[in-house]
Amino acid sequence: MSDAKFSSIYQGLEGMDVQAVEAQVTSGVYSKRDLVIVRGSGALLYDQKGREYIDCVGGQGIANIGHCHPRLVAALSEQVQQLTVCPELFYHPLRAAFVQRLTGLAPEGLNRAFLCNSGAEAVEGAIKFARYSTGRKGIVAAMRCFHGRTMGALSATWNKKYREPFEPLVPGYSHIPYDDLEKLKAAVTDETAAVLLEVVQGEGGVYPGSAEFLQGAQQVCRERGALLIIDEVQTGMGRTGKLFANQHYDLQPDLMCLGKAVGGGVPTGAVLIGERVGELSVGIHGSTFGGNPMSCAGGLATLNIMENEQLPQRAAELGAWMLEELRAIQSPLIREVRGLGLILGIELKQKVAPYLAALTERGVLALPAGMTVIRLLPPLVVSRDQLQQVLAALREVLAE
Repeated sequence: MSDAKFSSIYQGLEGMDVQAVEAQVTSGVYSKRDLVIVRGSGALLYDQKGREYIDCVGGQGIANIGHCHPRLVAALSEQVQQLTVCPELFYHPLRAAFVQRLTGLAPEGLNRAFLCNSGAEAVEGAIKFARYSTGRKGIVAAMRCFHGRTMGALSATWNKKYREPFEPLVPGYSHIPYDDLEKLKAAVTDETAAVLLEVVQGEGGVYPGSAEFLQGAQQVCRERGALLIIDEVQTGMGRTGKLFANQHYDLQPDLMCLGKAVGGGVPTGAVLIGERVGELSVGIHGSTFGGNPMSCAGGLATLNIMENEQLPQRAAELGAWMLEELRAIQSPLIREVRGLGLILGIELKQKVAPYLAALTERGVLALPAGMTVIRLLPPLVVSRDQLQQVLAALREVLAE
């Protein structure tokens, strides 16, 4: 690690073989790329040799405000000197301010919040709140969906590669084809507690839902006494060109799940709770770290940055331009290009792994979404010039 400059926390690590150590002592559940990332700034990442990369992984959708945003750094630096731990046993001013601001920006009626640490925890909380509030057990989700790896969220997730090793899962879940309103209508019964949907299926291949389907799902839920849970873990916080993706369709979810980017990089999740959800009794759910001062400082700073720098609007403008540019790439490898704002998917006619590796060689980091989709999740602060470099790399790689 001697080729890069580090702060004092890295002292004594200069000679460490990072890959070898992690291979020996970490769990082994992650497929790792042959990179040691040590620093970030805006939409750029740097490895231990000082090489620069344009980051279209974005921390898997976390780094919407960019890496090491000065206002986030200042907020966290100030708070860490004041208090890092304050469970919800006690009140805290930053928690109050964060929740007030978050619910004030949310769709109408989402005026309460449960704070946790991640998107999967938010999904777990929403499912519990739906079952508790309705007294029903059934959860209807969609094929190709991804909601997390904890047992309740995993039961809602469709892909068998995630599910099968852990069966039997939580009972009461069913799946319908995404964007098929008639199948959804047939699936929702008087035993259905909630319908759980993404506005854009991210992990499933970057599939935006139609207005007819999403608005129809809301109507079906209201007619049949079920609750509508919208999973905004990946699409929230400006990613799609609105602060929350469901705002494209004027939805009013009963429960909305947030995670990833909501804390600016500090582990943070939230369930926003609507008026159709009944009162929740003390003790039915909880989180030791949820709503801690550091995550609330990060969350409040993130919301301020989003507003002051107009990042959702930036995502809308850059995303529309990028989608057009991607669709103009002439390559026999491309089957379809999809997206909304700055969540973009390039579906190929073959597996994407070698193309992701080729992009890395050209200084661009990107994600898969399934076996055949290249997914781009750049920070919303990315510049047009940086995206031009991404486009140039894609044209070169896909021409091969």
